Amino acid sequence: MGFVVAIDGPAASGKGTLARRIAETFGFHHLDTGLTYRAVAKALLDGNVPLDDEAAAARTALEVEFAGLDRAVLAAHGIGEAASKVAVMPSVRQALVEAQRRFAARQPGAVLDGRDIGTVVCPDADIKLYVVAAPPVRARRRHSEMQAAGSTASYDDVLADLKRRDARDMNRDDSPLRPADDAHLLDTSEMDIETAFRAARALIEAAR
Repeated sequence: MGFVVAIDGPAASGKGTLARRIAETFGFHHLDTGLTYRAVAKALLDGNVPLDDEAAAARTALEVEFAGLDRAVLAAHGIGEAASKVAVMPSVRQALVEAQRRFAARQPGAVLDGRDIGTVVCPDADIKLYVVAAPPVRARRRHSEMQAAGSTASYDDVLADLKRRDARDMNRDDSPLRPADDAHLLDTSEMDIETAFRAARALIEAAR
């Protein structure tokens, strides 16, 4: 197995941008594990399959091709909402976690970001980061992204949605969102991406 960087945190905390930058800098493979759940949700939506059909969702999870995950398509708000419902299903999580672990074993290293990487997917990762930011800060970031994409959603709606997702992620029975005991906390509320990246890079280089 190569060098594994596990990055967890709530939506819009900056973990995805940070993960992509780290992977590019160190020449590692990158996987946004949230996209794998979104891919399952999109397949169900496209097939008009009820989102509470766990058997169908689990079958779909076994067929997800990590190489074909299209961030631009899967970033749609509706897919994200559907994905947060699919992600609480144990059989779906089991199928995707096994595939994510295979991805993490790639040489020379891999960066995985999500909500249960350091605690469940890669508990033996070489370094774990838990990226957070205050809910209003995260909502402003997400609202700006959505406006740039042409969305008319209000800031208040985005903030309420983030809080609902946080509650779902943190309170689910299977693999709840929480920092691993040995994770380094990175609060990006007052950081731009460059500052956050420098802090993360220093921790990774020390671990190597």
